[in-house]
Amino acid sequence: MSNIGTAQQSIGEEDVLRARFYTLLSNLLLAPPPAGVLADLGGLTGDDTPLGQALGDLAAAAREADADAVSEEHLAVLVGITRGEVVPYASHYLTGFLHEKPLAEVRESLRALGVERAPGQAEPEDHIGILFDVMRGLILGEFGAAAGAGLAEQKAFFTRHIAPWADTLFRDIEAARSARFYRAVGAVGRAFLDIERESFAMVGEKGEG
Repeated sequence: MSNIGTAQQSIGEEDVLRARFYTLLSNLLLAPPPAGVLADLGGLTGDDTPLGQALGDLAAAAREADADAVSEEHLAVLVGITRGEVVPYASHYLTGFLHEKPLAEVRESLRALGVERAPGQAEPEDHIGILFDVMRGLILGEFGAAAGAGLAEQKAFFTRHIAPWADTLFRDIEAARSARFYRAVGAVGRAFLDIERESFAMVGEKGEG
């Protein structure tokens, strides 16, 4: 996505980390990672938290993966010839069909944020990878009306466009027949969403945690 104007703000280390997770998941869901990215992922270290364990599993999967095989896996799981094993669009998960009301609602929110469709972007805006990229932009202050989106604005977008369906999507990715590397991606996505959901639950109407 691209923004109309550029908002700058000072953000904390925790928000930088959140933005990096959204970026990682967005990139992996929109396109298969090249060999260099797989090598970087293989160097990740985890911990005893659910997200840390999922990251450790992702690192192990990346070390065992071949870029060509992961590309074929991405095609099978998320794209397909007509459709993949998993269909990563809000419209599909919320209505059973593509290009339905959830897509129109996403476009409405993006217009309100001053966000334009990026040139050459073939995917509809309710693709999970695009929604995660919008969250990244909100956190980093690239989108939004003032000096960057506060927590209340982030929560509103997350609650309306991601929370109702993304957890089910990541579970479906984990369970997909062709998933090997992407099974670990699904686990990371689900663990990260749990943290985001819990954090947003503490955000008041004025964006105060």
